[in-house]
Amino acid sequence: MRFTKMHGAGNDYVYVDCIRQPLPADPVALSKKISDRHRGVGGDGLILICSSDKADARMRMFNADGSEAEMCGNGIRCVAKYIFDHDIAESQSLTIETGRGVLALELELGSDGKVRRVRVDMGEPILQASLIPTTLPGDPPLDAELPGFGLKGTCVSMGNPHCVIYVDEVTDALVLGAGPKVEVDAHFPRRVNVEFVKVHRPDDITMRVWERGSGETLACGTGACAVAVAGVLTGRTQRSITAHLTGGDLQLHWSEADNHVYMTGPAVEVFSGEWPEETATHFFK
Repeated sequence: MRFTKMHGAGNDYVYVDCIRQPLPADPVALSKKISDRHRGVGGDGLILICSSDKADARMRMFNADGSEAEMCGNGIRCVAKYIFDHDIAESQSLTIETGRGVLALELELGSDGKVRRVRVDMGEPILQASLIPTTLPGDPPLDAELPGFGLKGTCVSMGNPHCVIYVDEVTDALVLGAGPKVEVDAHFPRRVNVEFVKVHRPDDITMRVWERGSGETLACGTGACAVAVAGVLTGRTQRSITAHLTGGDLQLHWSEADNHVYMTGPAVEVFSGEWPEETATHFFK
């Protein structure tokens, strides 16, 4: 099985071109094995690039623990890069089908003619608590008390659930200590991605993310979008911000004109390889 390792701001996944080769029979098991950083290729998860009858391609995303997620902002930029650079699509304006629906992307090319950065229309944020989903009070919950944590969270969905927590300093104790506990808290029936955010200026923030099903990652595109929305809703930031993540920077804009969140960031192809046939045969029909 051919695979390609790619990352967006350090948020790395193993990508499989299922347009030109068979779809894995058991992507859950494959994701667990191939994402292992010691015994596999290593990554935050597995992304399958599939054919679509309504877009240029379809993205299916599996976390490192095998759970399937609705959307990945850094992942979709890399899918766009792959299908353009590998001649599946020719236009610099693409559409990709996701669990969030069909999203539109604009490609920025480098001097070599390959995709360097991608701007994604991430759609409208979901602010109804029952749809995020969360049982915390408010539509959406804004700086709501997280019982037992001594923290306050603002909840937003970008097709997947997020809890944004503003702090004076983003520390390991918060990200690695509180993060995994908030992820599985009973107030989040489908678990939750947890963002810890320090605001420097109304247009500039630093954040770290504990991702549902993957642990801490170097970047989270949907998480950065959720932070952009939460900042406006709580009066902390303006509608256009730069988010500094461990793996790099993302530019976010929550448009008043159409209520959509736009994210711009890098997409990088690292290497391609062959997943050993004796291992891969288990996953294919």
